[in-house]
Amino acid sequence: MQSRFPMERKASIDQTILSPGTVSINVQGAFIDDELPSRPPTPSDDGAQHDTDIRLPNHKAVVSHVALDIGGSLAKLVYFSREPNSKELGGRLNFLKFETDRIDQCLEFVKGLQDEFQLQNGSRSQKMSIMATGGGAYKFYEDMKRILGIEVLREDEMDCLIMGLDFFIAEIPREVFTYSDDNPMHFQEPRADIYPYLLVNIGSGVSIIKVSGRRQFERIGGTSLGGGTLWGLLSLLTGARTFDDMLRMAEVGDNGTVDMLVGDIYGADYSKIGLKSTTIASSFGKVFKMKRQGENQAEDHGGLSHENREDGNDASESQPTFKKEDISRSLLYAVSNNIGQIAYLQSEKHDLEHIYFGGSFIRGHHQTIQTLSYAINFWSNGEKKAYFLRHEGYLGSVGAFLKRQPRNWGRRNSFEEYPVIKPTMQQREE
Repeated sequence: MQSRFPMERKASIDQTILSPGTVSINVQGAFIDDELPSRPPTPSDDGAQHDTDIRLPNHKAVVSHVALDIGGSLAKLVYFSREPNSKELGGRLNFLKFETDRIDQCLEFVKGLQDEFQLQNGSRSQKMSIMATGGGAYKFYEDMKRILGIEVLREDEMDCLIMGLDFFIAEIPREVFTYSDDNPMHFQEPRADIYPYLLVNIGSGVSIIKVSGRRQFERIGGTSLGGGTLWGLLSLLTGARTFDDMLRMAEVGDNGTVDMLVGDIYGADYSKIGLKSTTIASSFGKVFKMKRQGENQAEDHGGLSHENREDGNDASESQPTFKKEDISRSLLYAVSNNIGQIAYLQSEKHDLEHIYFGGSFIRGHHQTIQTLSYAINFWSNGEKKAYFLRHEGYLGSVGAFLKRQPRNWGRRNSFEEYPVIKPTMQQREE
């Protein structure tokens, strides 16, 4: 049987899954593999974008499943593999994402994992299973069964989100961090006393979840203005084709050419109420004013006359132009500021100090993290903390992956007798 994976990728999949059954994950000595990334960070020919792996150097047992969280914009895949070309014990958790619109590429990748599983274990072995969560676990359920021909176990979305976040907080060093201008990535040590907290999960939309304990969580709010909003509007306004392209444009943009700032109104800071001159008073607030000025100038110079239009001097030539980079930055700030303030208001209402931001909208992007952190710090007068994760988009898929684990597997028994939880509202906008 010919492998459907190229040789360079086959080495990373060999010995991935050796026999079926549940497995106790050994997280002792786990670390995020920063120095030797096993895969490129950009999308490959198979449509996958590979994110940083987590090394599990002391894990010996076999793993027989993969996990997939299929949201409205992205499908996030997690699977375990042994170290390629190495006799050392241990392996790694691999993190990949695909655009949901190209779910066929994602399923083809999983099919490749399945084929390698069969090659390693023989025709008499039990088939690999897949743990699926997110809305796509239902939308694409029949497609997964038909294409993959393996057991597909669907797990509750909210339950997986919380289980994945608990794992990262309690078990993985240098995963959770806070932001400040002086220290943009201040890592938090893994800890067991994690409750209560607020999870703000930002995907295509936003869900805000109050977590009171291992058996208690409730979706208390959200907003439809999330990553899908930014992606949709910027695709119309800038012509950008990917979310990462939009973020790259925002990094070099100047929102001050588009937004009306406090300094534009007062000429300086408004110190009495703590507003800097660079604070946004109105998102896209300069656009109408500048367009009106351009129209007036065109009228003053006859730009709207029939003769000028025939000469090619259309009034549009006198209209102000806005750079797509500036538009991208302005809209990113608008969406992020809105999410940050809603998160603060929910944390204040429910008396929660610790606020974790997750979801694929963030993607480790500096401006997004800075804006969300600033909003929480500003509105709470420094009394509440905003936390971020390096694998923020994989909470659901990691939670689904962990669903195959027995009791007492963590260093801190952080998932002992983890229950099947029935949240108040089970839908997450992602």
